[in-house]
Amino acid sequence: MSTFRRRVDIASAQHHTTGEVRAALEDDFHHFRVWARHEHGVLSAIDGEALRYPYSACRQATDQLQQLLGMPLDTIAHSVTRQVDAQHQCTHLLDLAGLAIACAAKRTTGRRYDIEVPQRVDGHTRATLRRDGRELLVWEVQGSVILAPAPFSCIDLRAGMARWALHNLPPEEAEAALLLRRCTLISLGRMRNLDAQAHAASTGLCYSQQPARAALASRMIGSTWDIGSQSTLCTDDQLWLSQLNTNYAGST
Repeated sequence: MSTFRRRVDIASAQHHTTGEVRAALEDDFHHFRVWARHEHGVLSAIDGEALRYPYSACRQATDQLQQLLGMPLDTIAHSVTRQVDAQHQCTHLLDLAGLAIACAAKRTTGRRYDIEVPQRVDGHTRATLRRDGRELLVWEVQGSVILAPAPFSCIDLRAGMARWALHNLPPEEAEAALLLRRCTLISLGRMRNLDAQAHAASTGLCYSQQPARAALASRMIGSTWDIGSQSTLCTDDQLWLSQLNTNYAGST
């Protein structure tokens, strides 16, 4: 029985009024990187890299991150959705950028999220999130509804959860909950043969699925991987992440 897995690795460093953050995301369907620099609490540079992605147009979405330039650093990762129209961004690049910017705003030097969502049985799964190696969230999910535990009971992942989480949970827990929400929903892709698609669906929900480009966003055959072990995720990103700390060694 297959399990959807995602890892997010973030490294952040600051020196006086400037700093840089690097973040990597890898799961069954994606492998992205984002880096950003900031000066005096404002985002001064940002870029992304698409290493593995479901549709040919996804790679072009890295340019859309430039729309975040000039935004103040914000400890709430979801704040990036107030700066840009998320439907014209790559969902996962924007999520990763938000997590990276929040990490920099909080002056957190490193963060790792590990998510596992086993294949559903009769619509049921148990979704788990670990932060920095420690289990933080475990949800019993039926369809799109969290059954347990409280305070998540009866929350529908598809109906206003982001607003609920941001208004009812401590900021750090809300950040983790929205990441687990994203993964629980996209894990449904494991139940379909995505390679049977010729191109992206014209849903308008993300950059590649905009009606103007969906038919031209060809399916990247073989881009869905079976991740057998959580430890294999983001292994190719570790040198890139560690180089940030090397560059800032000795800085205060």
